[in-house]
Amino acid sequence: MGRPRRLLVLPLVLVLGGPAALCGAFYLPGLAPVSFCEEGKKDGCKSQIELFVNRLDSVESVLPYEYDVFDFCQDVAEKRPSENLGQVLFGERIASSPYKITFKEEKKCQKLCTRSYDLEKKEDKKKLEFLKKGMWLNYQHHWIIDNMPVTWCYDVEVEQKYCNPGFPIGCFVASNGRVKDFCIINSEFNKKNTYYLFNHVDITITYHSGKNENWLGARLVAARVEPKSYKHTDVNNLSCEVSPMEIPADSASKLDLIYTYSVKFEEDNSIKWASRWDYILESMPHTNIQWFSIMNSLVIVLFLSGMVAMILLRTLHKDIARYNQIDSSEDAQEEFGWKLVHGDVFRPPRKGMLLSVFLGQGTQIFIMTFITLFLACLGFLSPANRGALMTCAVVLWVLLGTPAGYVSARMYKTFRGEKWKTNVLLTALLCPGIVFADFFVMNLILWVKGSSASIPFGTLVAILAMWFGISVPLTFVGAYFGFKEKPIEHPVRTNQIPRQIPEQSFFTKPLPGIIMGGILPFGCIFIQLFFILNSIWSHQMYYMFGFLFLVFIILLITCSEATVLLCYFHLCAEDYHWWWRSFLTSSFTAVYLFIYAFHYFFSKLQITGTASTILYFGYTMIMVLIFFLFTGTIGFFACFWFVSKIYSVVKVD
Repeated sequence: MGRPRRLLVLPLVLVLGGPAALCGAFYLPGLAPVSFCEEGKKDGCKSQIELFVNRLDSVESVLPYEYDVFDFCQDVAEKRPSENLGQVLFGERIASSPYKITFKEEKKCQKLCTRSYDLEKKEDKKKLEFLKKGMWLNYQHHWIIDNMPVTWCYDVEVEQKYCNPGFPIGCFVASNGRVKDFCIINSEFNKKNTYYLFNHVDITITYHSGKNENWLGARLVAARVEPKSYKHTDVNNLSCEVSPMEIPADSASKLDLIYTYSVKFEEDNSIKWASRWDYILESMPHTNIQWFSIMNSLVIVLFLSGMVAMILLRTLHKDIARYNQIDSSEDAQEEFGWKLVHGDVFRPPRKGMLLSVFLGQGTQIFIMTFITLFLACLGFLSPANRGALMTCAVVLWVLLGTPAGYVSARMYKTFRGEKWKTNVLLTALLCPGIVFADFFVMNLILWVKGSSASIPFGTLVAILAMWFGISVPLTFVGAYFGFKEKPIEHPVRTNQIPRQIPEQSFFTKPLPGIIMGGILPFGCIFIQLFFILNSIWSHQMYYMFGFLFLVFIILLITCSEATVLLCYFHLCAEDYHWWWRSFLTSSFTAVYLFIYAFHYFFSKLQITGTASTILYFGYTMIMVLIFFLFTGTIGFFACFWFVSKIYSVVKVD
């Protein structure tokens, strides 16, 4: 087993123990191995190697585009493999390519196609300008061979290589001589105000031979590409050793672009088929930082656990003993502290309808996240299984309408609410409606811009059908059972007349407590958040789900402990309005998440353009809303359990 998969499983071992570790070690790469052999040599194995092209994207733009939009060479009999829901939502558009590759048949400077541009024609000029824009914004190809990303490996430091699952279509040297980092690979890219097109690729395919094993043929274990630029002048006499293909920024004459490619094969029996992703994942320097993130989060959890343990085992224990001793004594003494508000602590909150709806949706998101991360840890949602993570999350969310309806209805009944129809409808429609409306507006912008990330109309209809045809009815079913149940019984009775809350100090006022409450949970996740944002916006591969699952567990503990801690302080200050505060204390972590995403946009990304900016913040708002509901629900139920527990062990007249 390769090093990255061992690192993936190790945090899971810490959380789930031995049995889960055995499951975590079982790697599911997303497809069965395919054997290749030379043409006509053996039966039962393939000789033709298909090269598929995916959509092109850029770190400087949120708008991905399909391969054909850039007017590259296209396959005449274009084939499109079936895509799952996750791939469609992420804007992946996989299609066959015109590259003809036969196993162990090497090719050198083979012509692919010619593209001619007559710049006096408006359509040709538009196509060339779009190609130039792609080079200027650093758009990158994403190719696939045997379900493996075709990588471009280059040196980043001494004796350290980085393998990028994509390569640029070209580069631009500005009028001031400034050049993109990857353009430094060729010293000939030195003419100012000029575009250099990578119109040639050297494809190297590495295979593992099965001569000494129980299967015939060979299996592909790596596919690398080296993009190059050549100015071919004679179509009939191609030479891949000439000067680079220059496209002047203000070119006005007719232009011919000749695309070529070379293919070679290498045998390497030291790489096993099951470990073929390792060379890509090992080149990503995440591991040490991930361990730092885990240790940082564990320190915060230990600190919080110590504080909560001190309260529960010492302060709270003394409080309960003292209160019960006073009750048993003959002398009537005035109550004080958190016991004083026992008659008001379970008074139904204002806006109980909205709170119950949030709790129902938060429960749905929590269960969905837990199951998705658990399956990812076991290898079912590996990077090789494209789109599986998003597909799994969406399907789980749709199927988990029942717990959302049940929790919302049960809590609303506990809050003595009577508008049960409104409660059910809001649970089924409010938060999903906000997400869908945001998503629809973002999709409209993508459609106007002609991006491949725009969701086809048929998929939008399918999503609506899943929402209204499956999720909404299941929410109604859950709400039906929730309203049939008795309200949750509280350990103490509620007085008819509410008690007046004394003047609070600055730290026990609602807003400072809520703001402070979100800091520690955010401190546990912000390093992990950096890698997640990198995978979404900088198109880096995220694979360490074991770390993410461990951070998820730490987040649950931190949100619970921080909320319980602050709730205890507020009750001691005789402020019994804890319902909404417990939800908002931990959900304020989402506000810090948004601030961090804002900082990430301006400090780490190079995104330009109004449309890309709107798309970034539009999708960020969806992420923030989901995180708001998720963390708020954790804090609320932890606090609800804590308050019910402490008032159940105190003697009250």
